[in-house]
Amino acid sequence: MEPLTPPLALPPSAVTPDEKMLGIVMHVLCLVGFPILGPLIVWLVKKDSSSYLDQQGRELLNFQLSYLLYGFVSFLLCFILIGVPLLIVVGVATVVLTIIGIVRASEGNVYRFPLTIRLL
Repeated sequence: MEPLTPPLALPPSAVTPDEKMLGIVMHVLCLVGFPILGPLIVWLVKKDSSSYLDQQGRELLNFQLSYLLYGFVSFLLCFILIGVPLLIVVGVATVVLTIIGIVRASEGNVYRFPLTIRLL
């Protein structure tokens, strides 16, 4: 079982305003149609210069890849009709959790998304 403490070892006051803004931008890119490519580009460019953005990017990419997989499985289950409500739940959860991630990023925290497969 994973610990309940956030993965970020830095206090939120150690996160610069530019890092907070880029953290918010990564989440907003997910909402406007770039769920994997947008955060991936920001993460690849900034991961070596900021531990906050490295952790933020990893969490966000793991979340997006996990929920993409959940959406794909739900789509396949549409042929036996259980997938339709699952697709709705996955879609709503993705939007709501991304908004929570935006709020946490604006506070300078890394949000650990629930039900996420840790790939990175």
